Amino acid sequence: MSGEGEQHQPAGEGPESCFRCSASLSQPLVCEGCGLLQKAPEGLNPFQTLGLKPAAEVDAGDLRKRQSKLSRQMHPDFFVAEGEAAKRQAEANTAQLNSAFEVVSDESRRFDWLIEDGGGPSTSDERQMPQEFLMEVLEWNETLEGAREGDAEALAKLPALAGDLESQRNAEQARLRQLLTPLPPTGDERYRTARRGLNAIRYLERALAEIAERQLDTARGTTSTD
Repeated sequence: MSGEGEQHQPAGEGPESCFRCSASLSQPLVCEGCGLLQKAPEGLNPFQTLGLKPAAEVDAGDLRKRQSKLSRQMHPDFFVAEGEAAKRQAEANTAQLNSAFEVVSDESRRFDWLIEDGGGPSTSDERQMPQEFLMEVLEWNETLEGAREGDAEALAKLPALAGDLESQRNAEQARLRQLLTPLPPTGDERYRTARRGLNAIRYLERALAEIAERQLDTARGTTSTD
């Protein structure tokens, strides 16, 4: 990756032009001019694979269009007539594209990748959440625990709690995007702060998933504990 100072140095560089027609490439997988499959070098990161600069915020619509267009151009069925090697290359490039898309399109996974690539701690190395977040967690956990036990009052609070948690998650995501824009230099302490923020986001996502499951159980009339 490129950037100022020591920020996000690239692990690999894709070809700048097509091997056959010499057209400039926007990404390293396929020529969008002549359709020739490119053999991408080892070590490309998810952003490089998609022809993007690393960033905490991406345009979801543009990303989806990019992925769909490249998927169509590289579909293995289009290369059957060119032989088994070309078909295997199309399959490999498509798998690489889809893997990169899964990381970049999912905000939590994108944050996680940026934090670790920037020299920040992994989830196992930094388990804390922001201090101001913890008191609210205790209150939320009390309601969730009551819902797990089938407490009617706690179950009745779940819709409102889900709304609160979703708003909190959106706020935490916005804070993290701001913290990582522009991306700090490698090893900057902001990546540790970002990891704590991502821990909070993942707690909220787990809690929201549990609430959705409890509400579904309630609708089915099965509120028994797991």
